Amino acid sequence: MKIKNVLPLLALSTCVFTNPTFAANWSSTALHINNGNQKNPFTEQKSDTTVYSVQHASGYDYGDNFFFIDYSKDDIDDDYQDADFYAEWYSTISLSVITGKKISSGALLDVGLTAGINVAGDAKVMKYLPGVKLSWDIPGFYFFQTLVTAYIDDSEGVAKGGAPIETNSWMFDAAFEYPFTIGSQKFSFKGHAEYIAEREDEFGNKVRAWILAQPIVTWDLGHAFKMKENTLLLGMEWQYWHNKLGTDVTESVPQIHVEWTF
Repeated sequence: MKIKNVLPLLALSTCVFTNPTFAANWSSTALHINNGNQKNPFTEQKSDTTVYSVQHASGYDYGDNFFFIDYSKDDIDDDYQDADFYAEWYSTISLSVITGKKISSGALLDVGLTAGINVAGDAKVMKYLPGVKLSWDIPGFYFFQTLVTAYIDDSEGVAKGGAPIETNSWMFDAAFEYPFTIGSQKFSFKGHAEYIAEREDEFGNKVRAWILAQPIVTWDLGHAFKMKENTLLLGMEWQYWHNKLGTDVTESVPQIHVEWTF
């Protein structure tokens, strides 16, 4: 991966987090490790793949920020690079805050204007995702949010050694967390699911619409062993990816999930 592809994302995040106007009222940073047998949708070869992810979420007076950076490594011994970086960043401004009027429409808590960036390393992919985020008040859920954005391509393309440039499209995403207990033990059911609509690549080939769902069930080890709660979690993530990366390959794979909040 060319590190310069991730630098704009990190620079923008740094500016947001260090600007006094956008000082965080709350923040959470965690390391996630997932391991499972993932499939390369272009070769259909399976490999033992470990994904290391740093995730950060924070809220400030006018909205919230979220980003993650993934580093993926597989066990395939071939002539291709077997590790890669991928990152996403989203910042949302709350309309109820900037207008001074609270949302009072049933279960709808807030409406936000969101700007997002998706960056893939070796593929030299860059996507811009402007859109609208809705926050919902659903009993029992710690949070439930839905996001609708454009999916605008600004990638470098095959001529510069990357993945093919694609036509623009749109995305729908739902993210959630539902805490629950069994006896004296604390658990959580959380994750997200996204739909990205069909598009075409620069050669006129169809890039299929895909559905990616990544629900996770975690067990709070900190609470179980009488340490600090919500810092060390162990669980299982199920990754279901219909038409993975726009191909006609569907993947359904369980992954061991470990999460450590700093």
